[in-house]
Amino acid sequence: MKLTLYTDYSLRVLIFLASKREDELSNIKEIAEAYQISKNHLMKVTHELGKLGLIKTIRGRNGGIRLALPPEEINIGKVVRQTEDDFHLVECFNPEANRCTITSVCGLKHVLFQALQAYLSVLDRYTLKDLAANPEALRSLLLKNPED
Repeated sequence: MKLTLYTDYSLRVLIFLASKREDELSNIKEIAEAYQISKNHLMKVTHELGKLGLIKTIRGRNGGIRLALPPEEINIGKVVRQTEDDFHLVECFNPEANRCTITSVCGLKHVLFQALQAYLSVLDRYTLKDLAANPEALRSLLLKNPED
C-alpha cells in the first residue's frame, strides 16, 4: 500500500511539531524549508490537521502552529485513516466503480482486505510519541538552529 503525499506530509508536520519543545510554536514556512516541500501543500495539510483537532493554530503577529494534543495521544493508525482519501487497494473494494467480472468468486479481495487490516493494525500500535522518540536528533536534522 502506498500512502498519498497528503498523508505523508500530514505525518511529517506532526513529527516536526512533536520535535519542538512544549508550547514552542512553528510556522508553515519553517516546516516547508525543513522538508523542502511546497508551502502551498502544507497550508492545506495544516488546515485539515487543525480541523481534525491534531494541531492548534494561533493567529496574530507572534502566532504559529503547535500540537493540540500530547504526542502520546495522537495515534498513527487513526491519523492515516483520517488523511487517506480511500483504501481501495483494488477495483472490487469500491462497489460504485467495480466492474471486475470475478468479484463474486474471487479470493483475492479477502486476502487483500486481511492485509490492509494487518497494515492498519500495526499503525494502530504507534503514537506520535513513538515516531518522535528522539526529539533532539530530529531537531538537529530539521532545524537550522536547533538551540533557538
